[in-house]
Amino acid sequence: MGIFMTGGTGFVGSMLARDLAERGHEITILTRPGEKKPAGFKEGTVNFLEGDPSGKGSWQVEASHCEVFINLAGASIFSRWNSETKRAIRESRILTTRHLVEAIAMREGKETTLLSTSAVGYYGFHDDEVLNERDTAGSDFLATVAADWEKEALEASKFGARVVICRFGIVLGKGGGAISQMIPLFKYWMGSPLGSGRQWFSWIHERDLWNIYSFLLEHKEISGPVNCSSPNPVRNREMTQALAKALGKPLFLPAVPSFVLRFMLGEFGDILLKGQRVYPGRLMEEGFDFIFSDIGEALKDIVTD
Repeated sequence: MGIFMTGGTGFVGSMLARDLAERGHEITILTRPGEKKPAGFKEGTVNFLEGDPSGKGSWQVEASHCEVFINLAGASIFSRWNSETKRAIRESRILTTRHLVEAIAMREGKETTLLSTSAVGYYGFHDDEVLNERDTAGSDFLATVAADWEKEALEASKFGARVVICRFGIVLGKGGGAISQMIPLFKYWMGSPLGSGRQWFSWIHERDLWNIYSFLLEHKEISGPVNCSSPNPVRNREMTQALAKALGKPLFLPAVPSFVLRFMLGEFGDILLKGQRVYPGRLMEEGFDFIFSDIGEALKDIVTD
């Protein structure tokens, strides 16, 4: 089927696009003018369309010819936040989704699916409480952004589209994401837990994430929020120990004190120090089979060449 993607050149998007193309789908990736296009696609399986998703344009007409829309666009949250970066985090998600829904509106009366990204940060911080899709949004900055982002995506249902909100845990994969930033520290014996180390880390292996998307495309009865995370979240200290073991490196250093992270990263430091304990209730109810539900096995697969 024809699939239109925003954010298809990033860490998650490029790998997902390759996987979907290998499964026989025809992929169109929206790229900004001058943006570097990822390589490694089989000839004829992926088209690149230039356009700015934060604004209206002819790209919306081209997008409307596709049956499925995958929305992955959004500025990175991994930085020290100020008013400018917070505005970019919010607007990159809200405006892109709004303009994508406008393209979907052109398909009114035709079968259409929107798989729109969100994050487990939607729930805010709940200490040890287990969270599933029935729980409500939190009140911190990322939670409110996620809630508004989801609200924009759900507007597509007014035009007859099936909307699935994919709430990502931290994506673990090769060649990018959080692990690529952590591995160099561990290789030089500088890895350590953050703060108390007791905060929950909800994660998903990239291969399971790819399979979730194909599962959602096949199961057209599924709509609404879906937690895309392992059924076995771990505490930060457990994740740190598992990564050290996978790399064959001992842990010598004490935990990074909370006040140091907050001093260095400001408000973003709380994201690393608190976290969420999220359970993929919808996927488990629908019979999705995870390949990697154990953090040790997941990390071993990722760091092995």
